[in-house]
Amino acid sequence: MSATPQPPPPLAVVLVEPAGPLNVGSVARLCANFGVAELRLVAPRCDHLGEEARRMAVHGAWVLDQARLFPSLSAALADCHRVVATSGRRAGEPLPLLAPEPALHWLAEGPPSPRALVFGREDRGLSNDELLQAGRLLTLGSGKAYSSLNLSHAAALVLHSWHGLGAAGASAPAPAPSLAPNPGDRRALESMLGDAEALLLDVGFLYAHTAHARMAKLRALLQRAQISAEEVALVRGMVRQLRWASQRGSKPGQTP
Repeated sequence: MSATPQPPPPLAVVLVEPAGPLNVGSVARLCANFGVAELRLVAPRCDHLGEEARRMAVHGAWVLDQARLFPSLSAALADCHRVVATSGRRAGEPLPLLAPEPALHWLAEGPPSPRALVFGREDRGLSNDELLQAGRLLTLGSGKAYSSLNLSHAAALVLHSWHGLGAAGASAPAPAPSLAPNPGDRRALESMLGDAEALLLDVGFLYAHTAHARMAKLRALLQRAQISAEEVALVRGMVRQLRWASQRGSKPGQTP
């Protein structure tokens, strides 16, 4: 007897600085279509509660009404353990690009915890710094002559695939689940990286004019590894102990 198909875990759709109210309304409708209850908007450049957005949302207007606003992507993702960001670029991404199926299966893995699917600006997508806040990058196959998709069209394709994970259930073969522990939440990781950057600047390993680029490489390394909450706490403890020792001028347990 086959297992009963299970719906994908709860998901937040995140739009970064959306400029078009029609696009925001369309994405809200898609969220309602495919069972996504949470829409997060990062510094929207349009009125997401205006008439144009509502006209496109139709019966998904409740998603607009409940949408949460954030000043930055890091704030919007602070409670999330798994994040997939979308990219329409073909080169220069800080992490490998994946097709929808493996990226979304990874997003659905692990115990119940906040997770997010991020879409970038209509005109220029997501910056490298923003892409590095995701554990996986998703790209949609399109023609080389004009590879950029409209925001709502891209959301439709990705959310349809996400919904399909639950519709297919056990009847569809899926990639083997990762054996790695569930990633820690973004808030803890970013806090640890902030502590590490401050220490490395203080001891002269980093310099102000190159710190951003070097920390981006470290962030990419950690994102590929998808370190767990326990590992984040371990590294942060090491950083704090090193700061204590450097400020004291001697090793712990030694008398100056």
